[in-house]
This record gives sequence, C-alpha cells and structure tokens, in this order.
Amino acid sequence: MNRLAETVLPTRWGVFRMFAYTNKPEEMPHLALVHGDPEQLDPACVRVHSECMTGDVFGSVRCDCGEQLDAAMKEIAQHGGVLLYLRQEGRGIGLVNKMHAYNLQDQGLDTAAANTELGFGVDEREFGIAIAMLEDLGIKRIRLMTNNPEKLAAFDGSPVTVVERVPLQIPPRQENRFYLQTKQQVMGHLLDVLPNHNGKHH
Repeated sequence: MNRLAETVLPTRWGVFRMFAYTNKPEEMPHLALVHGDPEQLDPACVRVHSECMTGDVFGSVRCDCGEQLDAAMKEIAQHGGVLLYLRQEGRGIGLVNKMHAYNLQDQGLDTAAANTELGFGVDEREFGIAIAMLEDLGIKRIRLMTNNPEKLAAFDGSPVTVVERVPLQIPPRQENRFYLQTKQQVMGHLLDVLPNHNGKHH
C-alpha cells in the first residue's frame, strides 16, 4: 500500500487531513480522512465506507449509503477518528454494473440476487486495503462503525484490533426498506428493519 499524497480538507463537518493511497496503479486512490491525531486516538473511531456515487454524491435513497456517510463524518468530527473511503463502488462491481443491478431490482430481484444474476458474488469487496491504511496511520485499536459482520471478520487476526462495534443504522425510507431488509435477512447485517406491509421497494 503506497501513500500518494496528503492535504488539509476543510468540510462542512470540520477540518480533516486527507490521505490518498493505492495498491494498484490502475485503481482510483483510496482515501483516509482523519480528524485528530491518529496515534493519540486509542481506540480510534473508524468508518470503512465503500464508494457509492449514487448515494454519496447524488443523494439516492435506493440505499442508505449517503446518510451513513453523513452520520459517520459528523461522529468523527465530534470525537476524532478516521473515515476510510474505499473505491469499491457497488459492493465491488462498479458503477455501470450497479446500474444494471438496479434495473434487475426494479424487475423484482433483491440487491443480493441482482448481483448474482449478473455473474458476481453478493459482495465483491476486499477490506485488507482498510487494514493496511490504518497500519500506515499508526492505528492499532479501533471502534468500528458498521452493521456488517463481514467487515468485523476482516479484522480477525490482523494487526488492527476491533475493541467495539458501533452501530450505524439509518431509519429506513419507503424506497430502501426492502434493500435494508435484504441486507439484514440475506447478508446477515446487524440491522433491525421491520417488514413493509405496503409492498416491496428496491
């Protein structure tokens, strides 16, 4: 993992230091946004957030990604910590394939089945990148903001220890309730989403 650049980034949540990393020259750089002194944050509050252009940039409510990003940035700005922004759009299948998956969801498939229908795994992401970035920042113990047990499992046996899981549940909207139910029931995410009796929304 190579650190490419570092700069100061004032945001609407506060002032962060932003680091760019890559482990493959052809990839878009992964980003770490740090608030506070990483070596003094013990344990550091950390959010591992995979890129979601539709949610993070355009405010799509098909998912809860944009709202999770906003909540994580607020929390880190208040208490110190690190947001890792991994360029793994669409759970690792890329933006164009995610758009194809959306069309399949509109035909009745859930988010997991849509990915497999396109020939991908339910989740193609790899979280070793996040561990390498935290190591470079000198962070050894973290409070991980996640609902995803796969992210927790990724840290097992690694040099970075998760001392606490911090839930990051966003209230469901009509448009993403079925999506969140699928993440809970099919993908094992640690959520509490009540059934929607008014029909499916993807």
